[in-house]
Amino acid sequence: MRKAWLFILFVSICSLTAAAQAVPEGVEQDGLLYSIDSVAVTASRVPVALHASARTVTLLDSAAIAAAPVQTVNDLLKYSAGVDVRQRGAFGMQTDVSIRGGTYNQVAVLLNGINITDPQTGHNSFDLPVILSDIDHIEILEGPAARVYGTSAMMGAINIVTKAHVNAPVTGTTGDADLSGRIWIREANHTTLSSTINLEGGSFGYYNLGSSLSFADCHNYHNLSFGVSQSKGFSTCADGTPNTDFKAAKLFYSGAHEWTRRNLTWHAGISGKWFGAGTFYSTKYDNQYESTAKVFMAVKSDGRGLLHFTPALYWNHGEDEFQLFRDEPDKYPYNYHKTDVLGLNLNCYVDSRLGRTAFGAEARHEAIRSTNLGEPLTDPKGVYVRGLARTAYNLFLEHNVNISWFSASAGVTAVYNTGNNEGLKFFPGADASIRLGEGGRVFASWNSSYRMPTFTDLYYSVGGHLADPNLKSEKMNAVEIGLKFSARGYRFLISAFGSRGYDLIDWIKDTSAGEDAPWTSVNHGTIGMSGKRAMGQLSIPTLINRPGFFIRDISLDVQLINEPVKTLPDNYRSMYSLEYVRGKSSVQANFDIWKGLTANVSFTSVDRATSSELIKPYHLLDAKLDYKGIYVRFNNLLNRTYYDFGEIPQPGFWFTAGISLNLSGGPLFR
Repeated sequence: MRKAWLFILFVSICSLTAAAQAVPEGVEQDGLLYSIDSVAVTASRVPVALHASARTVTLLDSAAIAAAPVQTVNDLLKYSAGVDVRQRGAFGMQTDVSIRGGTYNQVAVLLNGINITDPQTGHNSFDLPVILSDIDHIEILEGPAARVYGTSAMMGAINIVTKAHVNAPVTGTTGDADLSGRIWIREANHTTLSSTINLEGGSFGYYNLGSSLSFADCHNYHNLSFGVSQSKGFSTCADGTPNTDFKAAKLFYSGAHEWTRRNLTWHAGISGKWFGAGTFYSTKYDNQYESTAKVFMAVKSDGRGLLHFTPALYWNHGEDEFQLFRDEPDKYPYNYHKTDVLGLNLNCYVDSRLGRTAFGAEARHEAIRSTNLGEPLTDPKGVYVRGLARTAYNLFLEHNVNISWFSASAGVTAVYNTGNNEGLKFFPGADASIRLGEGGRVFASWNSSYRMPTFTDLYYSVGGHLADPNLKSEKMNAVEIGLKFSARGYRFLISAFGSRGYDLIDWIKDTSAGEDAPWTSVNHGTIGMSGKRAMGQLSIPTLINRPGFFIRDISLDVQLINEPVKTLPDNYRSMYSLEYVRGKSSVQANFDIWKGLTANVSFTSVDRATSSELIKPYHLLDAKLDYKGIYVRFNNLLNRTYYDFGEIPQPGFWFTAGISLNLSGGPLFR
């Protein structure tokens, strides 16, 4: 009840503040608060300005990322109330990310618009090759997005966009916006070189070193970065040996070249993690261990002209090794998995008097070789005796209309997957928004989506699990209605949403058969979710007309989800689908304290619906003090004991200190 009153109070405050002077949409002023309005986001098949999008899209720009008291993208996402971040290990060693009450497998993860979602298991989807200083912004699209991103975008998508040409000066230049919202600069005979170095250390033997080097001229951009980190861990086994220790390494290269009417962008990255898995997968054994390795490669071309044609080709490779008993292969065999994903996207759009029409096709081939996932192989190689391959073919068509007071998009995706016998399926959707005065928009959307089962869903039949290789794809229909408003020094969004999923995939246990009953992968009948969301941001110096005021900005984000309508019998326990966040709120404030000394204070509150007696509502306070690149960071400042998943405790108070240097060589040639 208290959460409901909090939501009502927040909406009332938003309504009163909306009487402030409105600002024309897309106009950049008052610094950070309005500059992000001009960023193009991919909430539809063609990019639209953030303010004009008829969907709930949260955008985290590089300034917000740098200010937050976080070490990884995973930690950063926990400050969005619409995102559920369930940690097993610290510093992103293993994190399950879901949106609007969905499961961690129902979120598409993208790097520069390329789908890097792991088909083996969503546990590994956030093994990212980029360090925080690589990232230009992060887009969080909430709600089904099959007609935009294809499979896995059941309940939303998270697109991580890296920097490009950020060091090129903009004075006296012209440019065109690409799909990520970056401006391509054309200024003759101008070359820049810059680098960043970040070194930090802290509690539990933690240290991290990251660095990047960027080169840009009027037609080219290159960036190379790496990061290494390590910790002794925050917990131990019963015998006193560490079981949450970790090592991690990342290497990433991105580049771009611009011609008169076409841009070419590419990236290549490697991510490796080696970590104690404690009791991640079984509470009976406390010395589990896992290592993962990922390789990402992609190239994309973006043209300008009457027909805007954007082809993209990508390859993602993953390797996973799991040890139930660390360094004891004779006691229980290790699990080994190799996955490969090869994809081709052909996206086009054309403008006419009737609006903008997008169309195209996508082919995505997913394959696995494993010790225990898949069917027996006719050509086994070493320990890889099982495997499976499937290919998804998508065709899409979408039309967009954008006039001064009204914008809308409607489209459909046709899907055929060789991994099931469901034949050709169609997933339509439509969004619309109406402008209200100078700064407001009311919006509504209806979208459908689907997800193929992961290879783990289909074949993981070990350690008390029993998988069903005949699982069907899960489907979703969702609606949303809301109001956005941007005023001078202020912005807010309120929305209500609902979804109905059928054939939903979950792992369930029949409690009437005893605690030793297996966890079984199944297609649920139906589950309906509904909820409401409110978020707002205040620029205090602008509101009180006092530039330089020590409180820079304050943001509040609240989401409440109602108890789902389900067909699952009461004697069945759900591992994922019914383990949702009932209520989540986040408050962040940034301060300019004194002559270059800044601070960020972030508070989150989480109330989870769960069958676990250990998982209770918890509140976390984080903070960061920064003086011209020298900083200290405090996570879980109140030293709360809390659980995100099962019986896996999370770290208590964690202290970090570091230094971040931004070395810009300026113009090399002119």
